[in-house]
Amino acid sequence: MNCLENIGLSKGEIKVYEAILDIGTSTINKIQEITVIERRNIYDIINKLIHKGLISYTVEKGKKTYRCTHPNKILSYLEEKKNNIEKEEENIRKELPKIIEKFKLSKPAISAQTFIGKEGIKAIFEEILNYKKSYFIGGGWYVIKELPYFWSHYNEKRIEKKIKWYNLVRYELRNEKPKKIDLIEIKYLPKEFSGSPHVIFIFGNKIVNVMWGKEIFAFMIESKEIADNYKKYHNYLWKNIAKEK
Repeated sequence: MNCLENIGLSKGEIKVYEAILDIGTSTINKIQEITVIERRNIYDIINKLIHKGLISYTVEKGKKTYRCTHPNKILSYLEEKKNNIEKEEENIRKELPKIIEKFKLSKPAISAQTFIGKEGIKAIFEEILNYKKSYFIGGGWYVIKELPYFWSHYNEKRIEKKIKWYNLVRYELRNEKPKKIDLIEIKYLPKEFSGSPHVIFIFGNKIVNVMWGKEIFAFMIESKEIADNYKKYHNYLWKNIAKEK
């Protein structure tokens, strides 16, 4: 039952629930016979299902028998989970400033992280949304080409937040310029800077080296000193080397 999996039940819980549902009123022996789950594990699973309100039990002549509660309980259980999540979200939002403060205090002066694949690069782009300005060296519109669906939604958020990008694009891609994109300024690097699809992102105190290929690989360094130097490098290229066409 997909609906049971979707509300977070384990495979074992689903097996036991379905077995009791099929049998009607059931003993541990019957449940074990159908599910082929070890007896000690069945007891644990049954206790979890009872706490979730999905099954109940009765005791007759010292023996427990189990049956499913009304299936409407599945919906009410989901509603309870939703309410709990909303409460937890509210609590987390209250505590988040303290957590962030501790996170900042515990961070080293220089830190590094590695990101691999499309989900990794998406995480980096989501982080860029926290900064009003970002700078790129060696851009090639890779995110538009490789992740078009992600880009369309992402770019809407970027524009809504009024986040500006300064993109130094590779020379050989000057004829591939997409339609005008709000809040992105573009200049083109000379032929001498052409090469592999390697792009440098600079935002806040972070520098990310990205290799766009069959496998996307990114290496992020966080250091104010290094980021400031890269911004100076970008600024020099922007003002003295790169061209608008």
